[in-house]
Amino acid sequence: MTSFRNFAGWEYKLFPSWKFHLDNNLIIDSDLYLLHHLQFEIFISFFEEHNLREKGPQNWQNVCYVPTKADALIVGFRRSLTKYGGAQVDWGIKFTGDLPPTPAREQLMDSCNKAYKSLNALEIILQIISVASIGIAVAAKESVMSIAARYSLVFLALLCFIASRWLSKFIYKSFHFHDYDHAFC
Repeated sequence: MTSFRNFAGWEYKLFPSWKFHLDNNLIIDSDLYLLHHLQFEIFISFFEEHNLREKGPQNWQNVCYVPTKADALIVGFRRSLTKYGGAQVDWGIKFTGDLPPTPAREQLMDSCNKAYKSLNALEIILQIISVASIGIAVAAKESVMSIAARYSLVFLALLCFIASRWLSKFIYKSFHFHDYDHAFC
């Protein structure tokens, strides 16, 4: 994936990649599926891939209509590809030119599965610590554990419980698919 992060400095190495996915999803969110289809349609319609295959990649200028200055990079790319690459990209493998099928919407949205599983595991660990702390505080005899230690365990249980509830909401909000209801936008 091309990203400004690939060219940035040390600060982007401090955070895991899924953090940047979450930041991007604040902007892109469920439009990712639309963007994927739009990219597919633009690629097909702009380059008219089926006509390009029929007439041959060397005749791209007869297939593609690129009249504006904004198309100068495309024209330059196609000219250099024709001059240096035989009008085709050498993929190093047998490539038919067919586009891959569009994956399911949920699959496109699922880019951070490892982080999702790890945060779910952390939520469960926090809940276990919370229950175990209460259990230890209740089960321990007075001669073994002081009142201050009991209160500390109860406080730890409370903190872990609050953290697990916050984490649960964060996971649901950040990692689960939520489609827009455009009627309320």
